[in-house]
Amino acid sequence: MAKLVVVLGAQWGDEGKGKITNYLSLKSDVVIRYQGGDNAGHTIVFDGVTYKLHLIPSGIFNANTKNVLGNGLVINPKNLKTELEEIRQHGFACNNLYISDRAQVLFDYHRYLDELIENSLKDNKIGTTKKGIGPAYTDKVSRQGIRMVDFVSDDFRKIYLDNIENVNKRIVMLGGTPINGEESVKEYIALAAYFKPMVTDTIELIHQAIEADKKVLFEGAQGALLDIDFGTYPYVTSSNPTAGGACTGSGVGPTMINDVIGIVKCYTTRVGEGAFPTELNNDLGNTIREKAHEYGATTHRPRRVGWLDAVVLKYSMRINGVTGISLMLLDILSGIGDIKICVGYDLDGKIITNFPSSLSILKKCKPVYITMPGWTEDIMHVKSYAELPLNCQKYIEKIEELVKVPVQIFSVGPDQKQTVIRKEVY
Repeated sequence: MAKLVVVLGAQWGDEGKGKITNYLSLKSDVVIRYQGGDNAGHTIVFDGVTYKLHLIPSGIFNANTKNVLGNGLVINPKNLKTELEEIRQHGFACNNLYISDRAQVLFDYHRYLDELIENSLKDNKIGTTKKGIGPAYTDKVSRQGIRMVDFVSDDFRKIYLDNIENVNKRIVMLGGTPINGEESVKEYIALAAYFKPMVTDTIELIHQAIEADKKVLFEGAQGALLDIDFGTYPYVTSSNPTAGGACTGSGVGPTMINDVIGIVKCYTTRVGEGAFPTELNNDLGNTIREKAHEYGATTHRPRRVGWLDAVVLKYSMRINGVTGISLMLLDILSGIGDIKICVGYDLDGKIITNFPSSLSILKKCKPVYITMPGWTEDIMHVKSYAELPLNCQKYIEKIEELVKVPVQIFSVGPDQKQTVIRKEVY
C-alpha cells in the first residue's frame, strides 16, 4: 500500500523541517514541496556539509527519489536555477526534479512590488522577506499570474509583455520606476528553455506513484502560525503551510493522507513582526539565539526567541490533524537551568487556553508558565530515548501530555545522524 506523509512546521517556521524531510526522503519515493517560494530556508547537514535549500525539496540528494515542486508554489526561476547549479557543484546531478505545469512563476517585478509595498507601509510593515511572494500570490488570486505551462510555451513573450503594462501601472502608483519589458523578457526566455524539460503534469506523476504503492512525502515550508488563514494575520505568509495546503498544493485528496508529522522546536522562535507571548527579550534569549545560531537561512535576520508555547502547539495540532511530533534542538536546552512551558494566557485577569484570532487581544496576553527542572548532561551522542537524562524525558512527556500528541522523533544535534526515532514513520 502507498503511504502518504505530510511534514510541516507546527510553530512560526524554522523548526528544523529540512533535517527531518531529508531523513525521511531517504525512505521516500516522491518528495513534494506544496506551497510558498524561496522565502523559505531549509538547512540540511550531512556528511559534514551544510546545504541551504529555498525552493528545492529535501529529497534532491537521493537520486532514486522524485522531487516535485507542486502547483501551490510561486517559483522564482532565477533563484531556482542558482540553487540547482550550487547543488550540482557538490556532485549531485539533480535530474530528479519535476516542476508542476500549474505552478506560478515569480518574476523580478514581484520582488520590486514587494519592496515598494512594504516600504509604503512604514510603521505598519508586515516584515516580509521582500522575495516577491505576496505580490506573486496576489497575481495568482486576481488571475493575472503566469503559470509554468505558459512560461515554457511559445506564447510566453507576448503574455509577459502584456503583463508588464499592468504591472508598471502599479509600480508607478507606488512611486517606483517602470520595468523595461523588452529587456527583461530576454533573460526569462532563456530561463524558460532551461526549465522546459523539468515542467510536467505532476498531478499525473504523483498519482501514478500512489497507484504503484510508493511512499510519498509532502514537505511544507514556513509554519502553521504563518498560514494565511490560520496564522497571526496579517503577519503571515501568503500561502497555506498547514496540512490542508498539502492537498491543494499538490492535487492529492485529503482521504489519501496517512500521517501528519508536526515539526516542533523545543523552544519557540519567530522572524518578523507580530505578537509573541513567550518572547525572551533578555540575556537568556540571546544565549539561546547564539547557541542555536538562530538567524534566518534566507534573510539572515536574527530570530526572536522564547519559551515553548503549548497554547500555540495545541492549536497547531488541531488545525493540522497532527498524528506525531518531531521534537527538535533538544541539545540547545542542555545546561540552561530550569525550563518553562507556557500552558495558558492571562487576559485581563482571566486565564484562557485557546489561541486568540485577534492580534490586539493576543498582545494583551501574558504567558502562564509551569517550570520544569532542566538538565546539564550533553545529549548530542544519545541514540535512544532511554539514554536521555530523566529531566529531559519528563520535559518530553509533559509536552505530550499538554498537546495530546506523541513525540515520535527527537533531535539532539544538527547532523542527520543525530536523530532518534521512537516510532518509525514508514
